[in-house]
Amino acid sequence: MSETLQQVMGVLAIAMLVAMLARRLRLPYTIGLVLVGGLLAWSGARRLPPLTSELLYYLILPPLLFEASLTLRWKDLKRDLAPVLSLAVLGTVAAMAVVAVALVWLMDWPVASALVFAALISATDPVAIIAMFKDNGVHGRLRLLVESESLLNDAAAAVLFALALAFALAGGRLTGAHMLWELVRIVGGGALIGAGFGFAVILAARGTTEHLVELTLTAIGAFGSFLLAEHFHDSGVLATVTAGLIIGNYRPTEQRGDFLTEKGREFLIDFWDFAAFLANSLVFLLIGARVAASPYEQHSWKVYAGVLAITLAARAVSVYPLAALFSRSRWRISQGEQFVLWWGGLRGALALALVLSLPSRVPLRDEIVLVTFFCVAFSIVVQGLTMPPVLRKLGFLGARHEQQPHPQQ
Repeated sequence: MSETLQQVMGVLAIAMLVAMLARRLRLPYTIGLVLVGGLLAWSGARRLPPLTSELLYYLILPPLLFEASLTLRWKDLKRDLAPVLSLAVLGTVAAMAVVAVALVWLMDWPVASALVFAALISATDPVAIIAMFKDNGVHGRLRLLVESESLLNDAAAAVLFALALAFALAGGRLTGAHMLWELVRIVGGGALIGAGFGFAVILAARGTTEHLVELTLTAIGAFGSFLLAEHFHDSGVLATVTAGLIIGNYRPTEQRGDFLTEKGREFLIDFWDFAAFLANSLVFLLIGARVAASPYEQHSWKVYAGVLAITLAARAVSVYPLAALFSRSRWRISQGEQFVLWWGGLRGALALALVLSLPSRVPLRDEIVLVTFFCVAFSIVVQGLTMPPVLRKLGFLGARHEQQPHPQQ
């Protein structure tokens, strides 16, 4: 126990030093953590806690997803709901299809393995992209599009992964009717559990005036919805996102007051911002260490380069054709915004949580793990480092983009 506590305190101390240094060097904080984690792993200077699927799935993801959904305003989201849902749902399905087909035909992967990898790699990670946007002061419609699409396609990818894994473990013998039932159960169950927790938190918070109790109730909503949904093999990601959206978008009226006290409302966002900051600090440092320690020499560089090229092409297919559908509507997405949606489609915690949870009997499991870590490392370091200059070149940094009006109805 004391060793674990020492490791946690050591990780937090390193993360805070990286945060202060990154601010001085104008380096994205999350990328600095990945680089430092890699250096620590290479040097062997400090033993970090292992990066496990349990740590990622049950401790890291709930606060990150809840904080992101808590701050997503429905009144803003509904103006762009059509393109956001198209990108998050249809785009994720399209990306998965492109990756799976390419892996089967170009790299001779088994269908089951291709589907599993395609599902887990098709979601962009709101953790990395939101942290980068906050660091660089990106506001306005672009931030809404990227944050909401990446948050919702996490839920879509988690559902597709569950279906692909069930297909793989069944040896490809699942019928279409069974797959449809699994889809309805996973989505419906996750959404219902999340909604139940969201409204339960609101009702329970009305019975107290203690702001600490109110914050504790929201923590129960975030983690409880995730754990209960996973217990019933539904989508924990969708459950937590649904709970966060309901709690974050509840607004008092003349007939009914706020379910939070004034102090509780004041602390709510700060508390979850802090929780997400701690989760970010831990996960990106451990990602860097795990990426550096992975035995990439087991496969040719052509394997990694090929899979990376496929995932980037699939992301382009999930963005550009769908954006073209709205080119003559009030939801038009500019060329600059489309490029940011493509190149800013970073991978991170969710992909790693899913890949580390793969049972050993999944075909090509070890290869899937290695190529996933390679794609995540490239995404965070290369795409993440180049995003600030890209945003600056396209004019999305600072006041210029903040004042950009939303397309008129």
